[in-house]
Amino acid sequence: MRVVELSASTIVAVNALSLKPGQEQFVAPISYSVAAAVTNPATTWQRVILEGDDVVGFVQGNFDPEGDQDYFKSVLWRVNVDADAQRQGVGKFAVDALAGEARDRGFTHINVMYEPGEGGPEKFFLAVGFTPIDETEYGEVVGRLDL
Repeated sequence: MRVVELSASTIVAVNALSLKPGQEQFVAPISYSVAAAVTNPATTWQRVILEGDDVVGFVQGNFDPEGDQDYFKSVLWRVNVDADAQRQGVGKFAVDALAGEARDRGFTHINVMYEPGEGGPEKFFLAVGFTPIDETEYGEVVGRLDL
């Protein structure tokens, strides 16, 4: 697997990544939609996960040491893995790539926000090392991965 920048040649494949039934409700928590309205595009880190020439995943983070909200200074916004590629290490690879970028930028942790619930991403986030530390005003779990 390898990580490449999101580009015109990969965005169509990223948009076509499939989900397993029931996962669509967990794709973007409310907090992310709120933050997206005020986030600086210059601080957003978007990468595509390729296996060979096939797009199998997407990861998006934000790195803004000057940000107003602490949770969004170093945050995993999104990790999507194609339904056929799930449970094959793609998601962990994506999180590891984001963690490496965070370390390179001098951050000591990454946050993530997710909606709890059956079939949601909590099991994955716990498995890759995130620890629940708080809850947002919208009832989402805030997790932290110490680097």
